[in-house]
Amino acid sequence: MSEPIKDVAQYMSTVGRQARAASRILARASSSAKNSALNAIADDLDRNHIALASANKKDLAAGAAKGLDSALLDRLALTPARIDSMVNGLHQIAALPDPIGSIFDMNYMPSGIQVGRMRVPLGVVGIIYESRPNVTADAAALCLKSGNATLLRGGSEAYHSNQAIADSIRAGLKLAGLPLEAVQVIATTDRAAVGSMISMPEYVDVIIPRGGKGLIERISKEARVPVIKHLDGICHVYIDDQADPEKAFNIAINAKTQRYGTCNTMETLLIAEGIAEKMLPRLAATYLNKGVELRGCPRSCAIIGDDAVPATEQDWNTEYLAPILSVRVVRDLDAAIEHIARHGSQHTDSIVTENYTRARRFLTEVDSSSVMVNASTRFADGFEYGLGAEIGISTDKFHARGPVGLEGLTSVKYVVLGDGHIRN
Repeated sequence: MSEPIKDVAQYMSTVGRQARAASRILARASSSAKNSALNAIADDLDRNHIALASANKKDLAAGAAKGLDSALLDRLALTPARIDSMVNGLHQIAALPDPIGSIFDMNYMPSGIQVGRMRVPLGVVGIIYESRPNVTADAAALCLKSGNATLLRGGSEAYHSNQAIADSIRAGLKLAGLPLEAVQVIATTDRAAVGSMISMPEYVDVIIPRGGKGLIERISKEARVPVIKHLDGICHVYIDDQADPEKAFNIAINAKTQRYGTCNTMETLLIAEGIAEKMLPRLAATYLNKGVELRGCPRSCAIIGDDAVPATEQDWNTEYLAPILSVRVVRDLDAAIEHIARHGSQHTDSIVTENYTRARRFLTEVDSSSVMVNASTRFADGFEYGLGAEIGISTDKFHARGPVGLEGLTSVKYVVLGDGHIRN
């Protein structure tokens, strides 16, 4: 696997120091240089399908030997289509507007000075992730475009794949004349590397964990560096009694069944009692036909019948990431908002209604990173939001919230323009 590194702490200190130095160069790099690097990385990946597939084959074989289930092996696989997707993603990010250096909100003050804000990189971004090796290319590209140096620590199960992608990243950086240390893929599978990365505020400005709840909880608890994260995606769709039944049906089915294993998939369906008996039987029949297990409150079980099992209190707090759906009949909008406040994870919640006043109340009172009206929760995605790509979805309230794209990987500083102005 990896070459043994005897002193992991010293190794991590070295890569951290190199990343900090590279971040200063990258912060002043031109858009042209960054775009050249991104396109060169994409071209190198495109030329090296065979080498990438060969490295990935080692990871898949090792994963199968360790007993990884089929879902994990699927996420680990670098198919030709996924390699093409990485290549296309890099070209797309290169084509996005560069946020760095843009000055906005410039205004004259009574003193005569002009005050505004400039968008700047965060500095060094540490990203800790599992399984999917394509994250290596995606994360490197977003950090590079936003002027950040990055330390990438993928899961041990994808070590060979990640290092093969790192070879292309280094080739692209070299061709563009940017420091190779601008993107460093950690070259050890020792878990101590994670502990070191999250404990180096002198070198790392922010940590972004991407993976299971256990990983994110550990990082959030132990990190000495600010963390951009979300723990759960317990997303709701509330069908109001003034909803258009056809809109409601299509949204509720899509939000759950378009994909099961994503953080923006609906996990709980809330439906107003005034429309429940009309809509639930049709919805339940479609869910069951698609293989979705229904867990309902007493009222919904009474309407659906034996095809639903009673929900426990824990069901309302569970992100299934599977073909399982909790269903609750609620009195009205107030009860729906109360349920979401108690059981939601502040990720994505949607109302289906034709009542403008109720829609506005839902948008105002539901405290989630994405709140929707008459739309599937599956739209909570950086690409769908026009961000071009995302590094993850944040349910925090500070710095970045919702899908984190290029702008979410930047900070701002105030700029002041004067002409010999002095303060009286």
